[in-house]
Amino acid sequence: MYVNEGIRARELRLIDHLGEQLGVKTRNEALEIAARANLDLVLVAPQAKPPVARIMDYGKFKFEQQKKDREIRKNQKVISVKEVRLSPSIDEHDFQTKLRNAIKFLEKGDKVKASLRFKGRAITHKDIGQRVLDRFAEACAEVSTVESKPKMEGRSMFLVLAPKNEK
Repeated sequence: MYVNEGIRARELRLIDHLGEQLGVKTRNEALEIAARANLDLVLVAPQAKPPVARIMDYGKFKFEQQKKDREIRKNQKVISVKEVRLSPSIDEHDFQTKLRNAIKFLEKGDKVKASLRFKGRAITHKDIGQRVLDRFAEACAEVSTVESKPKMEGRSMFLVLAPKNEK
């Protein structure tokens, strides 16, 4: 943002600190008016013809802007992705334990990436891995939605679950 002497345009459409238009003035006239009001001349619309400048307290403006940015950052939620690792030959008890953990993550608002790693010759039976992941997604269905279907990537198969929105 251009302020005071940093403004290069010769003519400016000037708006005073009360929001009233003062018309088109030269840069020097505008700087003089701003100096008389003990405020800064700030270029707010450099693309306009002629560019629009406003007389304001630039320090106060920057402070207010930082306050708004902080408020926005405070209100946004950071979603992290938790990973649950399964295997094609997973036993029932292990499956239930992994499922409990995944549901806990989903209820906290995190996404869950269920990954299934094929070892050795197990990769020839991708359908078994597909069934395990489908069963996992079905078991989590009441607290989550499937964000991406199971897909192969190298020796692993992935499935991403996102928490359902509570509205």
